[in-house]
Amino acid sequence: MDIIADMLRVVRGGGAKKTQIMYQANLSYRLLTKYLNEVVEACLVRFEHSDGCYVLTAKGRKFLVRYREYARRNRSVERRLNDVRNERRVLEELCSSG
Repeated sequence: MDIIADMLRVVRGGGAKKTQIMYQANLSYRLLTKYLNEVVEACLVRFEHSDGCYVLTAKGRKFLVRYREYARRNRSVERRLNDVRNERRVLEELCSSG
């Protein structure tokens, strides 16, 4: 999902060509081709033949909004999990002899 979100962010600014997406999303050509096919098939972007660019669809915009919220929540959960792991480690140390 991170790769897809990166690609959609590149395209969001009014469209982008394959090379722009590849470089700005930091992808190899192989990964670009794989994921570009997926986002087109999912109707997150469409190819504009007149401009030779990929552009974001309404569904792609919706994905980015939802992804932003998902990423925010995910970071929060990861922080809390790290806190729990640290507490467990302290408790385990307290239970050990020495």
